[in-house]
Amino acid sequence: MVAADNLPKNSPESKKLEFDLSAYLKERQKLVETALDKSLAIVYPQKIYEAMRYSLLAGGKRLRPILCLATCEMTGGNIEMSMPTACALEMIHTMSLIHDDLPAMDNDDYRRGKLTNHKVYGDDVAILAGDGLLAYAFEYVATHTQNVPPFQVLQVISRLGRAVGAAGLVGGQVVDLEMEGKTDVPLETLNFIHNHKTAALLEASVVCGGILASASPEKLQRLSRYSQNIGLAFQIVDDILDITATQEQLGKTAGKDQKAQKVTYPSLWGLEESKKQAQLLVEAACAELEPFGEQAKPLIALAYFITSRNN
Repeated sequence: MVAADNLPKNSPESKKLEFDLSAYLKERQKLVETALDKSLAIVYPQKIYEAMRYSLLAGGKRLRPILCLATCEMTGGNIEMSMPTACALEMIHTMSLIHDDLPAMDNDDYRRGKLTNHKVYGDDVAILAGDGLLAYAFEYVATHTQNVPPFQVLQVISRLGRAVGAAGLVGGQVVDLEMEGKTDVPLETLNFIHNHKTAALLEASVVCGGILASASPEKLQRLSRYSQNIGLAFQIVDDILDITATQEQLGKTAGKDQKAQKVTYPSLWGLEESKKQAQLLVEAACAELEPFGEQAKPLIALAYFITSRNN
């Protein structure tokens, strides 16, 4: 834990430094890994369940489920009521990675330091594994969420559906594919891609945590703005790391964006301005959490973690 003696007492940066994020992430990642492992057994036909588990349990930061758990606790809920949604978020995210890596999309060989799903199981099974995880995510929320009013469970399911569909991740991916190889992509279009492709699921992670805990509409709006800002910051940092990090650090192929001739934030702004913009987005995100007081420390620390990560 880092001391924050030289910073303003109640500044977001001070709160971030007073919080032991490393211990928090280690504890929450362990909880999430255990829950994910229990969520999906191998039954007949074994091949599809093995393929689903291969990618679902391949590691990673588990940022989306942890954001969901942290938000639910911050707004008065608990881990038990939010863990099924947290697991569902990781299932949806894993589906998006499996499909994103396919030859018809980004055509990548490595993900989280391991061979991609289609390299192990073939394109056909990889597509089905992603489909299986997506469908199971909604089933899991509906059948495993406890001590939450049914209407709020429906709200969560609705949010997840919107985040992953044409109004969210799918829509962002379509525009992203359309823009490949084009050098005149405006900032507005780039923001559209990543507000949908990246930020939409991060927003669902945070807002669903608040919905499960019966947060007020005003608080949900604050959570929405917080998560939209960290979502865009997350993507800017991803774009930076694609240039500056190694394959070993990333656990996936480095330099993909340049090879695919994709317009990125660094290609529009340069590296230094991109870093500055990511930092400004994180500061704006943390400002939205001021009314939550001390309970917001985990989400503030997670926001700053997004801009300081190296993978």
